[in-house]
Amino acid sequence: MTTPHSGPMPASVTPVQSRGRMSDSQARQLWDARTDSPMIEMRGLVKTYKNTAGEFHVLKGVDLTIERGEFVSIVGKSGSGKSTLLNMITGIDHPTDGQVVVGGMDIYHNINESQRSRWRGKNLGIVFQFFQLLPMLTLLENVMLPMDYADWHDFDERPKHALELLKMVGLEKFTNKLPILVSTGQQQSAAIARALACDPPLIVADEPTGNLDSRSTDAIINLFEELVRRGKTIVMVTHDPSLTSRTTRTIVISDGELIDEAISKSLPQLRHRHMLEFTKIAEERVYQPTATILSRDHSVDHFFIIKRGEVDVVLQEKTGKEFVISRLKAGEFFGEIELMCGGKSIASVRAGNASVVVLAIRRADFLRVMEASPITAEAIGKIVQKRLESQKITERRTVRP
Repeated sequence: MTTPHSGPMPASVTPVQSRGRMSDSQARQLWDARTDSPMIEMRGLVKTYKNTAGEFHVLKGVDLTIERGEFVSIVGKSGSGKSTLLNMITGIDHPTDGQVVVGGMDIYHNINESQRSRWRGKNLGIVFQFFQLLPMLTLLENVMLPMDYADWHDFDERPKHALELLKMVGLEKFTNKLPILVSTGQQQSAAIARALACDPPLIVADEPTGNLDSRSTDAIINLFEELVRRGKTIVMVTHDPSLTSRTTRTIVISDGELIDEAISKSLPQLRHRHMLEFTKIAEERVYQPTATILSRDHSVDHFFIIKRGEVDVVLQEKTGKEFVISRLKAGEFFGEIELMCGGKSIASVRAGNASVVVLAIRRADFLRVMEASPITAEAIGKIVQKRLESQKITERRTVRP
């Protein structure tokens, strides 16, 4: 597959902020001019389907904020609700309850279907798993199609802009080819060029690499990374866990609920149902700068995951001099040595120079889940060994004759 080329993007949409019910002209270019506002805000989002068997709750009160310029992956098992969540962002589906604000605009209140469709065509780029290119149109014509629909650019200028986009994704030599005459990777690249036709600030991709080989997948993710560097926001649903390392943030959904990101980051081997259980039972605690969280030689009753901020792990000499043996950041944990090996705290743990937010999970709950997840217990056990070895080395260095 060809690699994307660098080059200027088409001119951006002039943002206009809506108030009250939108006119069709507002819907064509409605986007919040405040660059400091989030790209996506979801509050209490609920989606329920009803059939003869009763009600099925797909989304259960989802709260989610995605900032501008983020490259976000959404992962979860089949039926977890990730595609439904994506459809709420695009305005394709309708929530049963809750609010969805995209680019500063509530896309479900005081707006009809026609206006939402116009807004979507102007402000959103959607990339599908199966490309959805029209087979009777050339790649150039497929990329021009959104411009025709949204009345974007002068009519005579559209081929030029479509060609620029195809060049950006490395397809300038295939402009007059029908989709069937190029590879699947090239078809997906053309679909991305089409998604960029109206220079949308937000790109939403549903399993965009699901039908591609590893080489084509790598090229698509490289292209997404380049688009993020150019200021785009990308939200991507994927089944491929290897792709999450390429995104700036990973959101895990299980049974219609979001898993706390600190938990999924710190304990990636856990089953999603256990992550969700920890999300529900963890106690959120806030410690002020330099406040002591654990004291050496004291009992440890909780497993701690850092949600925001940093903590220092501190050893103290007999003379009273202290040594910071490690600094832990968001997505890391502590307290596991004492819980898994028994005994009291082997070091003191303090909040860093700023306040820190941690999630505290009770001893009994932590040990129960570790017993049910031997892979996670093994991974944490390796961390325990490294930390114990590091502490012994530090203690030997600090011993005075």
